[in-house]
Amino acid sequence: MIESIDSPYIIAATSNTFKALVIENSKQGPVLVNFWSKKAGPSLRQYPILDQIVHHYDGRLLLINVDADTEIAVTNEYGISSVPTLKLFRNKQVVKTMHGYQAEEDLFKILEQYVARDSDLILAAAIRLYTDGKKTEAYETIANAIVDDPVNPRLPLTFCKLLKHERRYVEAMALIDSLPPDIRNHREIEQLHDLLTFYLELDDSKNIDGLKTQLELSPKDLDARQQLAIQYVIKQEHENALDQLVYMMAIDPGYHNNYARSAMLKVFNILGSEHALVRAYRPNLKRYAH
Repeated sequence: MIESIDSPYIIAATSNTFKALVIENSKQGPVLVNFWSKKAGPSLRQYPILDQIVHHYDGRLLLINVDADTEIAVTNEYGISSVPTLKLFRNKQVVKTMHGYQAEEDLFKILEQYVARDSDLILAAAIRLYTDGKKTEAYETIANAIVDDPVNPRLPLTFCKLLKHERRYVEAMALIDSLPPDIRNHREIEQLHDLLTFYLELDDSKNIDGLKTQLELSPKDLDARQQLAIQYVIKQEHENALDQLVYMMAIDPGYHNNYARSAMLKVFNILGSEHALVRAYRPNLKRYAH
């Protein structure tokens, strides 16, 4: 039975241990959470496949089982309404949700994007080169690794992050846009793409204090409010950014082709669908629908 599995890579979690087992471990590598029930036949059929996959990865993937019948608090927190439901966590975020029974082939296709590959060793070496100031060698190393392993999304993701670090936003965006759809749609790459749009819209001749002063004099100056929202996103003050976008939607939801709505959706994507701010601010999309 699922409750009695003895493996270092498969652990049963309760609502009390969920954060330590899932959220904290996801900072080190991918964690697959299996919300299951002994009353559900698909859950019991799903488990042997999960067991086989986890042991195939030999420690590069952690499986956490949560009994949906007994762990009500965590199942409610993550909106589990049916089992089996699988949620994949990486870097404290849900990066993929799968409802219902999943075939082995389909699971492997998804997990391969997040589980460490041989090319990740090359990536680590490239990052060391970059840290040592050998930037050209670092970029060449990652570029060659992409050619050899085009299905590892962490290679172009890191390449783009290094470009972003150097304020080469246009190049980073162009690289993302050139990626094949299955890599381009990777969760973290999508998030970086949305973040880059804010950097590209930033007027760095302005600062937050100056924009606040300008808005005190002219509260309906939506150009200034747009720049203030962008500044807040870049500084990761997301609640302040969302407040500015809500104000813009209330004043003129159609401003610049529904800019505030579009920007709010990008902030939601950056935060992740499970984030408390997303749940709190999402009703504004309907309230101020244009």
